[in-house]
Amino acid sequence: PTALPTAHEPMLLVAITEFVANSAAFAYFKAGALQRNISGTMLPRKFPLQLRTKSMGLFSPQLQELYPDQPMELQLSARQQPLISCHPDALHGALLGSAEAFVVLPNGTRVPTFLLNIDANVTGKPIITGNRLRGTVRLRGVHVPQVKRLENLLKFGLGLFGVPWANSECIPIP
Repeated sequence: PTALPTAHEPMLLVAITEFVANSAAFAYFKAGALQRNISGTMLPRKFPLQLRTKSMGLFSPQLQELYPDQPMELQLSARQQPLISCHPDALHGALLGSAEAFVVLPNGTRVPTFLLNIDANVTGKPIITGNRLRGTVRLRGVHVPQVKRLENLLKFGLGLFGVPWANSECIPIP
């Protein structure tokens, strides 16, 4: 065996196993930490689907009739523990989630309107540039079993806004 070359600069070694990643995913899932509420103000203005009954009326005309142009919120949550697999070039993840939609009435009351199951497959690659830990995320597939039009719109929106946002984030290495 040959000796490893001596490093003249600081070096970072990161190791992760599927067991560690899946154990963390299990702990977060069981603790209820894999939930997020999304309001219309959190979405970019250019996002193709705004969280208002007027926009959602494309998929459910009754919604617009019952609650004309009211704001909506989504509660995203994991239905099952995310599954992560480690490969030499990337991390692959299967996310099985649900999105429950609510109409927000003028008095602040949230009225539940529909529940969708959303399954996604993602790939993430860590990249170190300079003193920054970055990563790239690629959406390999999204499946919304109940509504094909919404699935296509969600794929488009995530590809256009969600994935580029995730790829623009970076963490400084001390």
